[in-house]
Amino acid sequence: MHSRRSFLRLLGATILGTLGFGSYAFAIEPRFRLQVTRYRLRPPRWPALAKPLSVGVIADIHACEPWMPCERIEEIVDTTNALNTDIILLLGDYIAGLERFRTRAVRMREWGPILGRLKAPLGTYAILGNHDWWGGFSGGARTTLQQNGIPVLENEARLIKPSNGPAFWLAGLGDQLAIPMGYGRYKGVHDLGKTLQQITDDSAPAILMAHEPDIFPQVPKRFGLTLSGHTHGGQVKLPLIGRPIVPSKFGQRYAYGHVMEDERHLIVSGGLGMSNLPIRFGVPPEIVVLELG
Repeated sequence: MHSRRSFLRLLGATILGTLGFGSYAFAIEPRFRLQVTRYRLRPPRWPALAKPLSVGVIADIHACEPWMPCERIEEIVDTTNALNTDIILLLGDYIAGLERFRTRAVRMREWGPILGRLKAPLGTYAILGNHDWWGGFSGGARTTLQQNGIPVLENEARLIKPSNGPAFWLAGLGDQLAIPMGYGRYKGVHDLGKTLQQITDDSAPAILMAHEPDIFPQVPKRFGLTLSGHTHGGQVKLPLIGRPIVPSKFGQRYAYGHVMEDERHLIVSGGLGMSNLPIRFGVPPEIVVLELG
């Protein structure tokens, strides 16, 4: 009898734990948690500054209901604006990636004006992600962002000139998985060489926005800092096990966070939304803030 009671207690605790895990991972963490993750670093060519350049980074919104409705995007915009960063960078994937689970897609004409409220002295810049290309949405997403005052950089570099700090190059790379070719193969629209050619001096530091981090081994040292999203940090990070699934051919290497290779820095944001499955556990939605110099 004692063994039977112990077994029933264990079974009940397991069921309650499973239900609690499911509720948190499907409803609480992805929809209601929002954290600010900060990094302080000094990339190559970046001078030491009394007041570091602050960069706000938003990745992988994946606008859809019920997990990323307009109200949630407004919360993200308000939180980002309150951080008072010098510049804001959007790393792609505004389009939802939960076709089988979403109750409604949030349309571009809805999320575009909300993102247009992002404010920073040096402006807001964007690139596109793979979900913005898949299904033929790239033209609409690009137009929506630009019509709301957000330039989209695609294999393009611009010289940014702060009034109280050093000039730096900001480059945006075309997406590496833009065109599905079938059987798990993709054709990218990225052109790293063309992007690099637009940097016309060898002194100012350079930042590269690249939606997928898998390009990082090919990024030349001229780009001291690369910013990426796409992986969502695996969406799930389990105790002792880690991140079971990471959408990268490099596995855990570029799954999340700050990576250094050959004196080059990579920051991979855990992003804000979800794709494939509507679940986050141990990888809360985040806004990234960089302090450079």
